[in-house]
Amino acid sequence: MVSVGVIGCGHWGPNHIRIFNQLSNSEAVMCADLDEGRLKSIKNLYPAIRITGNYQDILNDPAIDAVCIASPTNTHYQLTQEALNAGKHVLCEKPLTMTAEECLQLEKLAKEKKKLLMVGHVFVFNRGIVRLKEYIESGELGRIQYAHSERTNLGPFRYDVNALWDLAPHDISIFNYLFDNMPANVSARGQKILSETLEDLTFASLEYPDKTLVNVHVSWLDPKKVRQITIVGDKKMVVWDDLDNMGPIRLYDKYVERTRRFYESYGDFQLLSREGSITIPNIEFHEPLKEQAKYFLEHVEKNQHPERADVRKAYAVVKTLSAIQQSMNQKGAPVELESA
Repeated sequence: MVSVGVIGCGHWGPNHIRIFNQLSNSEAVMCADLDEGRLKSIKNLYPAIRITGNYQDILNDPAIDAVCIASPTNTHYQLTQEALNAGKHVLCEKPLTMTAEECLQLEKLAKEKKKLLMVGHVFVFNRGIVRLKEYIESGELGRIQYAHSERTNLGPFRYDVNALWDLAPHDISIFNYLFDNMPANVSARGQKILSETLEDLTFASLEYPDKTLVNVHVSWLDPKKVRQITIVGDKKMVVWDDLDNMGPIRLYDKYVERTRRFYESYGDFQLLSREGSITIPNIEFHEPLKEQAKYFLEHVEKNQHPERADVRKAYAVVKTLSAIQQSMNQKGAPVELESA
């Protein structure tokens, strides 16, 4: 039984508490937040949990094995550092830090303390995203020609980070997972519409080392909630829609055929589109956040490295985010990235 303390009871914290209390090999024994109302709500739901306004109470409790950090982004580095120094395993929400260098510092500290440090890139535990990776690795899609993602809604608005740092970590972690790499270069534009300090939307282009081009669109200012990824291969194409109740994936047997046939009439081309069937594979639903928690607990119990969502994965995401932000600040100028 792994005893877990949760720091932050805002948007995601209560979900972590729920899941750690549902799993048979863990228990959320204490939670911390500065908002007394939030703490009272948690106490009403889980009478046995201890509540506190001081996160140090969690770190100072020797009976707590692991800490889940679901606090504002700008607190992640300090809280993770303190938790590791207190001898706790850590699961920290995305992004792990605000700079790539801080990720490496935390990686070094975790190794020194011999504690597990994992980042909450929850979509790499999504069964639909896992199926996309299987399609790519099996060659069913053929050579990937390009991909794009859209993650939009009207709100919820944040005041600690912009829409890029709030939403894009999901899509960047997904594409890094799918392509088993980080981008080689990025370029991006953003816009500050609702405030003078934080961008509400971002359009980013990411080029991966094999020349695969990816477009990422994130926005707090959109009439429709969209969570969608399209991947175009030279054999098949696939769309993942996280909000589709019929099934998250549509596999399209569509491609472009190059032909050597000779055409006499003007306007004919040597590229012909081929239309095939559309397949909706059966993908059993498992809550990704619960899958992530299971993975974390399993690796804590076995003292194994959490490769699927380790600090190097967090580093790649934060480094990419920083490069995109730099490009936005420079009005779309390309920024090169070097892998760690």
